Amino acid sequence: MPRPWVSEAIHKIEADFQRSADTHLLKLDSPAFPGIQLYLKDESSHPTGSLKHRLARSLFLYGLCNGWITEGKTIIEASSGSTAVSEAYFARLLGLPFIAVIPKGTSREKIAKLAFYGGRCHLVDCPADINAESHRLAAETGGHFVDQFTHAERATDWRGNNNIAETLFNQMAHEPHPEPHWLVMSAGTGGTSATLGRHIRYARMDSRLLVVDPENSAFFDYYQSRDPGVRTKGSRIEGIGRPHLEPSFMPDVIDEMLRVPDEASLAAMLLLEELLGRKVGGSSGTNFYGALVKMKAMADAGQEGSIATLICDQGERYLNTYYDPDWRQAQGLDVAPWLERLRLFWQSGQGL
Repeated sequence: MPRPWVSEAIHKIEADFQRSADTHLLKLDSPAFPGIQLYLKDESSHPTGSLKHRLARSLFLYGLCNGWITEGKTIIEASSGSTAVSEAYFARLLGLPFIAVIPKGTSREKIAKLAFYGGRCHLVDCPADINAESHRLAAETGGHFVDQFTHAERATDWRGNNNIAETLFNQMAHEPHPEPHWLVMSAGTGGTSATLGRHIRYARMDSRLLVVDPENSAFFDYYQSRDPGVRTKGSRIEGIGRPHLEPSFMPDVIDEMLRVPDEASLAAMLLLEELLGRKVGGSSGTNFYGALVKMKAMADAGQEGSIATLICDQGERYLNTYYDPDWRQAQGLDVAPWLERLRLFWQSGQGL
């Protein structure tokens, strides 16, 4: 293996990391729940605009140190968009060709971002085929298939090394309730929920992990049945939910799972836009809805404390989908009743 090139590649990635501050931790106060603080770690403030920037950095370092990524090698990833955008950024940093294997329905904004970072898109008709097509392209080009769905949980050091859990808890150290009663996270690869669940145990914390899952995802079904053969048609909420079980999904570090209707996810996304004054993605709405459910449960039990979740990516990537009323209508998604319920709950504690 050409060690000098690999050494320089790792140096470039580490130097890039040092140029970036950690992501912000935002606090939202609900008028209805003064004793419960809600925090959102804003992963959309990464250079490539999503939580997947953190994962892509880990996956590239993992591939370099394992000898899989070498000078001139084509990098290939199966992704609905955000991971591919972040990996295209790191591939450009190292001067490597990058191909993203993505479903044809991926938002135009994400495809434009991939092109901006020099990535090439390989579109497939069926989302369930992206892994098989990635393996085929890797064999055809002599490239490296990163395979986020297999390697996400093992590429990230859940004990420390600036992982999402460690940075979140460090930022909460001076808050009124520094140890969250609940962490709420959706699952795409399953790597982030695995990191959170493992770190809670490693740090000997009492925090509990709720994983929220969109409609038509296999993760929730598997969590209940433990049937590895479960299959679904796949999620409409980009970046989370999968049509089948993925190797990085770790059910035994999860305390509870909740299936969230797509209309509730998008209504929560729109409410979060109102509260923050800027747009977020659909998966952030799924997370926010789960946090609201746990706020209600804590209030009903007479508990005070904190809840933490993530803003996964920027909403500008979904202007032609989730934020477009005509698109929602074509999908049969009526968010108005849900949005009314969630606004009422946020203000008064009623209606959810």
